[in-house]
Amino acid sequence: MKTSLPFKVLLHAGAVFSLMNVAHAETYTVDSRHTFPVFEVEHFSFSIQRGRFNKTTGTIHYDQTNPAQRKVSGEIVIDATSVDMGLEDWNKHMRGENFLNTDKYPTIRFSFPEFQLPVHAKVNFIPGELTLLGVTRPVTLAVMISCGKHPMLPREVCGANIETTIHRADFGMNYGLPGIGDEVNIIAPVEAIKVVQETKDKA
Repeated sequence: MKTSLPFKVLLHAGAVFSLMNVAHAETYTVDSRHTFPVFEVEHFSFSIQRGRFNKTTGTIHYDQTNPAQRKVSGEIVIDATSVDMGLEDWNKHMRGENFLNTDKYPTIRFSFPEFQLPVHAKVNFIPGELTLLGVTRPVTLAVMISCGKHPMLPREVCGANIETTIHRADFGMNYGLPGIGDEVNIIAPVEAIKVVQETKDKA
């Protein structure tokens, strides 16, 4: 079956348009100096205990060419060994087999495929996946995004406040249940710096 010339032209135009759309997505590198995921969990109904991770990396792709069709995707990688509870003995306990088991699982990953952000939404609910202790489960991230020129850097920066709640038992972390809560709230301030593509002078 032969393909008509007009149809071939349409196919070619569609492919070019698709490539142009992909090219509009800018790449941002997570700024580990301003990205510290915090988690909180109930402790025997006496208090809410909090900890954080001090080393986080990642890459985010953000297409805001068309304000009505903004798209975002990416991955955030947390160094589980950087857990910080404010006391080294407690840090060692958290890194151990009962909790994060960092010798076997040194990283925690948030990943989210391309998602079109709703127009005029202050809070965006982005579907993604969390990998913890080698187990991957779907999560929904509540995200507030803000981008602009950084006042101290000659670069564009995008920031986000991310929140989600997981059940640690879903990932096989059962130690201390139910006294130490199953429900874990995660709050992560994230800042990412736009990657500047270097241009080479043509000879």
